[in-house]
Amino acid sequence: MVELKTDTSIDAMHEAGQVVGRALTAVRHAAGVGVSLLELDAVAREVLREAGARSPFLGYRPSFAPTPFPAVICASVNDAIVHGVPDGYRLRDGDLLSVDCGAELDGWAGDSAVSFVVGTPRTADLRLVETAERALAAGIAAAVVGNRIGDIAHAIGSVCRAAGYGIMDDFGGHGIGRRMHEDPPVPNEGRPGRGMPLRHGMVLAIEPMLIGGGTDGYRTDPDGWTLRTTDGSRAAHAEHTVAITRAGPRILTARQEG
Repeated sequence: MVELKTDTSIDAMHEAGQVVGRALTAVRHAAGVGVSLLELDAVAREVLREAGARSPFLGYRPSFAPTPFPAVICASVNDAIVHGVPDGYRLRDGDLLSVDCGAELDGWAGDSAVSFVVGTPRTADLRLVETAERALAAGIAAAVVGNRIGDIAHAIGSVCRAAGYGIMDDFGGHGIGRRMHEDPPVPNEGRPGRGMPLRHGMVLAIEPMLIGGGTDGYRTDPDGWTLRTTDGSRAAHAEHTVAITRAGPRILTARQEG
């Protein structure tokens, strides 16, 4: 069942989303050659602590997971697409890092992700990240009252496929509110004009996940969490929590990158 949020609830979700935005900005600023993924997780934990927020990631255990998630961020490096578990790995020059973070504040959740290159970038990685951001922007632009879920999916998929990238066919975005994952699912590829109508008060986490090699295949690491490209190509992930309003889409997890 899809819960429509009141304008007051959307404002409260914006507060949670701003915590997520601050955490991602802090992690991005802290990321550098030689910094470990666990150190980045500690940076995000401190932002959440200072805000009085809790992590919906920490201890989360969906049906596919063998163990509860042990961190407050997902840190996916190079060929890891999503759900990377932070560990002692120290970032190297040229690594492509995707960071996903959530926060719960006063009973409301926010969820967002960003990808970036540490140190010296490869041209191909910059193009992959830029395409992920364009796909996210296209999905957000389609998130308007009167459209349907399929319009968001089609907008995202069209950008990804036109650039020659692969798409995970069974992972995508989702509704969000009191819980991090709510109805409806939001695929990253689909047919326009199909699916649930978009209404004022729906809040969605829109999140393209791109596979650089052009195939759609992925595999799961032994940790039961990390999803990697099967061809060893690099991947990028971009995400915002977005409220659908009569005035247009409202990004609740916007970041200040300065």
